[in-house]
Amino acid sequence: MFLSRRTPELPTPDQALRGRPTPEFTVPDRHTVLGNPLLGPYPEDLEVADFGLGCFWGAERKFWQTDGVWTTLVGYQGGHTPNPSYEEVCSGLTGHTEAVRVVFDPKVVSYESLLKLFWESHNPTQGFRQGNDVGTQYRSAIYTHSEPQAAAAKASREAYQGVLTGSGYGTITTELLPAEGRPFFPAEGYHQQYLDKNPAGYCGIGGTGVSCPIGVAKAEG
Repeated sequence: MFLSRRTPELPTPDQALRGRPTPEFTVPDRHTVLGNPLLGPYPEDLEVADFGLGCFWGAERKFWQTDGVWTTLVGYQGGHTPNPSYEEVCSGLTGHTEAVRVVFDPKVVSYESLLKLFWESHNPTQGFRQGNDVGTQYRSAIYTHSEPQAAAAKASREAYQGVLTGSGYGTITTELLPAEGRPFFPAEGYHQQYLDKNPAGYCGIGGTGVSCPIGVAKAEG
């Protein structure tokens, strides 16, 4: 992934690259590990969650390894440029972050459990970076698809801030916004399930080591 030497800064809509009305590439039909379709429409009993937690190669693997997850795909979200390319996103001129779309069965895995995995799999206090990966495309983000998701995400952020503060970490910088109006643009085919195709490939995902209380209290209650 790209390491920028300049101070990352989100572009305004006027500064962002213009993009294009349709993608320049196609996305594979099925998940290489789970075997299910990557693109919707999805079965009606499933839900969709969108997360940004740094380099999406390792982030996606975290979720596809979770019981109850039906499919995952990586893409670009939260920016201004329609149908961007990877190179455009890495330029910092689209406003997108690298995101993972998680399609899951709520009867098997709760959204709160996915939030716990999200928080514990990265450091959400670093702003426009994750470890050595620097840039606006690596910022932490949650894009919610319903009011219950938004409420759960906000509650989990507040709970995790408490334990992070107690462990000496700073303020969570995670972007928490509705997915509506922030379309998810699937990434190029070679990015999809990258670490399944390249088991020894780069994975910049690493958490703080601080356990998130979300899900634990619920399980014990």
